[in-house]
Amino acid sequence: MYKNGVSHLTADSDLDGALQIMQWLSYVPDRKGKAIPIFPSGDTWDRPISYCPPKGPYDPRWFIEGKMEETDAGEQWLSGFFDKGSFQETLGGWAQTVVIGRARLGGIPMGCIAVETRTIERIVPADPANPASVEQRLMEAGQVWYPNSAYKTAQAIFDMNREGLPLMIFANWRGFSGGQQDMYDEVLKQGAKIVDGLSAYKQPVFVYIVPNGELRGGAWVVLDPSINPDHMEMYADKDSRGGVLEPEGIVEIKYRKDKVLATMARLDSEYASLKTAAEDKSKSTEEQGSAKEKLSAREQHLWPTYQQIALLYSDLHDRAGRMEAKGCATTADWPEARRHFYWRLRRRLNESHMVNKLGSAHPNMSYAERVQVLASLVEADPTSDTAVAQWIESHTDVVSQYAGELKSQYIADKIVEFAESDRDGTLAGFARIMESLSAEDRAQLVQRFSSGE
Repeated sequence: MYKNGVSHLTADSDLDGALQIMQWLSYVPDRKGKAIPIFPSGDTWDRPISYCPPKGPYDPRWFIEGKMEETDAGEQWLSGFFDKGSFQETLGGWAQTVVIGRARLGGIPMGCIAVETRTIERIVPADPANPASVEQRLMEAGQVWYPNSAYKTAQAIFDMNREGLPLMIFANWRGFSGGQQDMYDEVLKQGAKIVDGLSAYKQPVFVYIVPNGELRGGAWVVLDPSINPDHMEMYADKDSRGGVLEPEGIVEIKYRKDKVLATMARLDSEYASLKTAAEDKSKSTEEQGSAKEKLSAREQHLWPTYQQIALLYSDLHDRAGRMEAKGCATTADWPEARRHFYWRLRRRLNESHMVNKLGSAHPNMSYAERVQVLASLVEADPTSDTAVAQWIESHTDVVSQYAGELKSQYIADKIVEFAESDRDGTLAGFARIMESLSAEDRAQLVQRFSSGE
């Protein structure tokens, strides 16, 4: 059951199973819609991240929770993104090209989704009912969504949304698998479920392209913040890359041979003169042939250089600075990411709580209107996550008081609406209210009406 995705966790004993259940419940609010449980953490938020994801294959759990490294001086602890010892992985035996679980950031619980960069061997056992069947060992490359791992990702997103957890997605995908068998296994359908889950997510979602990671093709499409702009944000490390096509693909499409030759003729004087000589009809056949041979040799000499320049130029468009300039992502350096996301998460959670409170007071207000109202109430630098988070935490009474006024306004507007649609029924309702009031309350109400309040 652990290998096919039915069981989320395995335990060696009843006590171990109970402890794992309690750990899972510690991340979840005690009741639906309540605040997530924030516990004191022995791992301070105010520290850098020691372990940096390298180029090439590695275990993503190392940057999630840290790892022990052997050095000449002995073992050394390299800290990860989340609090030490707080990561609980689920569904670890199934669709292993994706790693999911729950962890804490400075004591704040979060859902976590990361990608496996190593090649994984998936074993499909033989069918006992078919004597001709044999065991299959399939190799699944890292950084690719397969039908099973895409379904695992979507399932995790739906589960964490129901649990009320903010979500951190460490992005490092090159796209979806596109083989014929994958199409039969519904890779497109499972990938679309990721979009369904993110579009309905009600808590903050952070998509972070890790150092030496990349986000390409369909993977970019299903993680684009425009899917849920109210709750999703994308960040990228300075050493990451992002774009639908890789530089090689862009060059092959946008910079074909005719454009390369035109660039050579524009920039290289020797190539331009040889091209002119080869096309000069006034020259003899022998002179034109000699010029064409030299032109071909010059072309072969320049070709690798121009291709490398084109690749570099295309690669510059995929870097974090360009993504930020286009409004696709915000730059966030990996060593300081823990500090940045701690305050960003704290701010977004506080804002979300207050926006929901305003929504309960005035259900007709849109989400964008509630965000604008909250922004007008906050007397802090809007560019500082720390300042906004601390102001909201210390001035909850200001927002609560405004929410009360907003609720009174909403009720008054509804009464006017009822009166316009059914005046007699509204007056009958007021009469019943007056009958239920005490003499003193009725006198105060009459006095307020007579004074124009």
